[in-house]
Amino acid sequence: MLDKLQAIEDRYLELESMLGDPSVVANVERFTKVTREHSSLETVVEKFRTYKKICINIDEDKSVLDESDDEELKAMASEELSALRKEKELLEKEFPILLLPKDPNDDKNVIVEIRGGVGGDEAALFAGDLFRMYTRYAERQGWKVDIMDSNPTTIGGFKEIAFAINGYGAYSKLKYESGAHRVQRIPVTESSGRIHTSAVTVAVLPEAEEVDVVINPNDLRIDTYCASGAGGQYVNRTETAIRITHLPTGIVVQCQDEKSQLKNKEKAMRVLRSRILDAARQEQSDAIAADRKNQVGSGDRSEKIRTYNFPQDRVTDHRIGLTLHKLGAVLNGELDEIIDALITADQAKRLSSQ
Repeated sequence: MLDKLQAIEDRYLELESMLGDPSVVANVERFTKVTREHSSLETVVEKFRTYKKICINIDEDKSVLDESDDEELKAMASEELSALRKEKELLEKEFPILLLPKDPNDDKNVIVEIRGGVGGDEAALFAGDLFRMYTRYAERQGWKVDIMDSNPTTIGGFKEIAFAINGYGAYSKLKYESGAHRVQRIPVTESSGRIHTSAVTVAVLPEAEEVDVVINPNDLRIDTYCASGAGGQYVNRTETAIRITHLPTGIVVQCQDEKSQLKNKEKAMRVLRSRILDAARQEQSDAIAADRKNQVGSGDRSEKIRTYNFPQDRVTDHRIGLTLHKLGAVLNGELDEIIDALITADQAKRLSSQ
């Protein structure tokens, strides 16, 4: 373990040197890549350096106990030695988690797709609630949200909405949100006060870069059409909306949120690349395909990963048995407690499998 930690520190120092190299600084793409890798190693290196200092201090205190005749000095050394050993033990327990293999997609931006499942208009309204929840969470993280495509309903909410969240490490935190989200509440349109149960599906895909997926232009069928919904007369009489079909896979994406056909095409291609990459990963691994099926499912209420119960002011994540009684705060984007618990559970599972 210590050899691995030393190798990480050596790489960190190498990256630090590269960040001062004018040739690296001049290359924006390379500089960004080096900066991100350097940043990703910082926590491990800081803890390893702390560990090495503790080991040195432990040896010094042992020497005092073995060689000194000063009883007061020995008492101080003994007290400090006890505290240092506890600190060293805590770090040694933390290192296996820090050394777990990193998901290569963790640093990437994400494409989030939310779709109303069981529940009709009420599901669409809750899809809107979840979109606002993720938007506010992204704002708290300093990330940027960019709507790719949306299908709003007349009473508010969305039948479906796709959006990008751009920010370093977005996938590392949001990947746990894939699945069916169930809501239990009294709809505004319900006169008898009965609680209704609806479901919404969320899919979180790491955004694929152009180097990840090479798309042959001849494999694409691109259709243009007049955008529908909000946007005024301009979007309704001009063919700005784009629908792209990837013929080899049959994947279809569309975008109509921008007034520019070119911008809609750019956004649609971002979604298409991510879906193609996701489909390729599924084909390569039965395990990944099975995991995704379990996460996203069909949108039925029974395939839930989380329940939002309004009458009880309760949020329950069924995968880890976590229940919080602060529904309003969660829907306002305060997701850290849930996401941190999911990350911890995932780490424990991966440690036990090693």
